[in-house]
Amino acid sequence: MNHDAHAEALDFEYLILGAGPAGLQLGHHLATAGRSYLILERGEGPGTSFKQYPRHRTLISSNKVYTGYDDPEINLRWDWNSLLADDGRLNFGDYTRKYFPPADKLVQYLNDYADCYNLNIRRNTRIVRVERLGEGMEGFRLLDEASNVFTCRRLVVATGIPKPVIPDIPGVELCEQYATVSVDPEDFINQRVLIVGKGNSAFETADNLVETTAMIHVCSPEPVKLAWATHYVGNLRAVNNNFLDTYQLKSQNAVLDATINKIERNAEGKLAVSLTYSHACGETETIVYDRVIFCTGFGFDDSIYAEDCRPELVIKNRFPALTSEWESTNVPGMYFAGTLTHSRDYKKTTSGFIHGFRYNVRALHRMLEKKFHGKELPSREIEPTVEGLLTATLERINRSSALWQQYGFLHDVMIVSSDGSSARYYEELPLAYVHETELSASGHYYTLALEFGHIHGDPFAIERKPVVDAADESVFLHPVIRRWNGPLLVAEYHLLENLFGEWKELDNHVQPLREFFAKHQEAPVGVQK
Repeated sequence: MNHDAHAEALDFEYLILGAGPAGLQLGHHLATAGRSYLILERGEGPGTSFKQYPRHRTLISSNKVYTGYDDPEINLRWDWNSLLADDGRLNFGDYTRKYFPPADKLVQYLNDYADCYNLNIRRNTRIVRVERLGEGMEGFRLLDEASNVFTCRRLVVATGIPKPVIPDIPGVELCEQYATVSVDPEDFINQRVLIVGKGNSAFETADNLVETTAMIHVCSPEPVKLAWATHYVGNLRAVNNNFLDTYQLKSQNAVLDATINKIERNAEGKLAVSLTYSHACGETETIVYDRVIFCTGFGFDDSIYAEDCRPELVIKNRFPALTSEWESTNVPGMYFAGTLTHSRDYKKTTSGFIHGFRYNVRALHRMLEKKFHGKELPSREIEPTVEGLLTATLERINRSSALWQQYGFLHDVMIVSSDGSSARYYEELPLAYVHETELSASGHYYTLALEFGHIHGDPFAIERKPVVDAADESVFLHPVIRRWNGPLLVAEYHLLENLFGEWKELDNHVQPLREFFAKHQEAPVGVQK
């Protein structure tokens, strides 16, 4: 949509800040529901942040085009970039077959998604002020830099985390930042470089400079966390960890577990960095570098929010504090979508990434429809029998992409009526939301999730126990079914992990699950057998 430059006053039921993947996903749901909404985008088009990040232009979000399955829902388990749409017209895998795809392809995809679904986006609109409407009025007033005014009953913030986190270290002003440092390796020939941080941006930067630098140190107080060991996709990914070889195989580079005390410029114009090592009996050392680059992450920018509607922040002020409905804990009517919802599952599951938050956005839309438009949460009737519960569970654990991607965070819910004559199935809800709403009023309901077990030691040398009685020791992703009486956990049952992520074997999966439901369908409410 194009708008004249003169000042306007525009009113909508929903305003969405940001036309990134989360803003577009919510816009699609709102448009489908026929709601009044507008997406406000500071850049020339959707996906503005992906035009700059990651700096070295390779995404770490998997794009597995060939899976062996024909079911689009199952394929979303390995498609980390596509947005959700019932018609399935646009799939990111049609844009590139690269497993780690170019960022520019995502920008192209997001723009095509916006055009395909004719989303209501106002581009080149930089919001400079967010404030509440007058006393006793519900909603928000937003002002852009051209003095246009936008009002809404409900505001959804989907701006991501654009503000670089700069540690409070003496001498930090002498250093460079991930957001602006040169990405041309030729600019670093024969230089000694310190990279601060141990996330993917730090190692992405280090990997880019290996061929031209004299020495690279990567430093932070804590040891490197590898995604394959933690199952958290935001930890260091294999695509960025080639640098570790150059350390362990003695190629002049190193990974330091150390706290930086101060940074000073010495008489030769170099940067002298004082370090205290984390695992060396408190040893302190000063090392001289040509350049220091901070790759220490990003956080939420709250500078445009008036004091009376500035959201409370958590996790070192990087994320907004949110309820189980992704609403600000201190600003009613202000909701969040996308990476900002990661405060609910920080460094545990995948709400910080497209393949996780696309499902959060769908759940958020369903919550908003229930809360403000009288639409009940989508559900379906299932047979209130052992076979009915078994069939519904097997279908979801073998097909659902939401449970697969948002492991341990989003849960399906099966509620059995008090007299056992009926049962309803709800999909993809945060467990906290279930427990805080009338869904948990039942004395007999089940939740279903896919979850990882706990890794102890080498993740490639796990001693597995492929027997039903040891299913609760499964380490890889596997189904966990829980029976509840209100907020009280009555029983928990694990299905044995499976190499292919398919739980269809009669002896290992189907019959044990049937026996679990049989036991609890017969059990008195709230009594564990």
